[in-house]
Amino acid sequence: MGKNDFLTPKAIANRIKAKGLQKLRWYCQMCQKQCRDENGFKCHCMSESHQRQMEIFGQNPNRIVGGYSEEFESLFLEHMKRSHRFSRVAATVVYNEYIADRHHVHMNSTQWATLTEFVKYLGKTGKCKVEETPKGWFITYIDNDSETIFKEKMKNKRIRADLADEEKQEREIKKQIERAEQLMGGAETMDGSEQQLELQPKPLEKSETDQKIKLTLGSSSKSVVKERAESSRLIFDEIDNEKRVKGSKDGEKGGKHGIGGGKSVLDELMREEEQAKERSNRKDYWICEGIIVKVMSKALADKGYYKQKGVIRKVIDKYVGEIEMLENKHVLRVDQEELETVIPQIGGLVRIVNGAYRGSNARLLAIDTNNFCAKVQIERGIYDGKILKAIEYEDISKLAQ
Repeated sequence: MGKNDFLTPKAIANRIKAKGLQKLRWYCQMCQKQCRDENGFKCHCMSESHQRQMEIFGQNPNRIVGGYSEEFESLFLEHMKRSHRFSRVAATVVYNEYIADRHHVHMNSTQWATLTEFVKYLGKTGKCKVEETPKGWFITYIDNDSETIFKEKMKNKRIRADLADEEKQEREIKKQIERAEQLMGGAETMDGSEQQLELQPKPLEKSETDQKIKLTLGSSSKSVVKERAESSRLIFDEIDNEKRVKGSKDGEKGGKHGIGGGKSVLDELMREEEQAKERSNRKDYWICEGIIVKVMSKALADKGYYKQKGVIRKVIDKYVGEIEMLENKHVLRVDQEELETVIPQIGGLVRIVNGAYRGSNARLLAIDTNNFCAKVQIERGIYDGKILKAIEYEDISKLAQ
């Protein structure tokens, strides 16, 4: 049996010592070698293979350290996502679980000297929610997965749609109540005037013929009720007649222009075409290059970017925008969930970012603050000159000059 064979006592003792984790300061990341003591690490540093690796490191140290830092961060966050996706946990607990793998990227090869610095970095970049307590640093994973964001957005969209439907129903009910009150008020005024005319006293005059005068008692109330019914019937008849006259006038106008009775059918076809365009062009992503947006991420409030405006210079994977801030020209990458459209002054140029006319440029004509919508006129293209009377704030954004 050889001196360093697999089953020799020395080889078995070395394997037992190599089990588990060793000290971090005696680990060489470039050579991926763990030494058991200071003497072994010193001997490794003087070896020829280590010297070759150090020459490679000396050519571009920033790039190598940056690569190890990115790999350490991605593996750490991946472990957080798998093990503690929705829980608040101590940073030391997550780190101990992460380094349980002997072949992990060690922290002494990254740009962070301590775990506290790395935790602060995660908090500043908005990748984790960080809290400092007497028991140490606690972190909570912020899920920025596209599928989770899409589900959350669809949920919020359904909530907004339900609220909009409720508001529309309330407005319709109020209009019907006001219309009914106006009709009832008009009918009561007409009944009151007719009743006053009928109740005026008339002198008894004897006619030239010798007919007998007859007095009927107790029939006045019935006559008043009949007159009220007749008057209300007359009011509704007049309203129906007005509607018929208005409809006949519209029909005559349509006949003069060659449209005739097919006008309603044409309107219905145009409405169906609009709905089809709305369904095909309505997407769950809306950001595009060249528009001005507002950053609403509270995670960036410490750096002074919260509620600041910028121009989208590049769109990444449909949902992430590369934004150049207007004030300091800094460039950020922000998800569309943390962005908001910007409405210019009346007369300013906007771009329609979602809906039937997505991608068209338009000019802002008016703003309806009660219904959170705007009136715009499309400029250029096949829809040049078309006016959209009510388009939501979320579907338009100011165009960068």
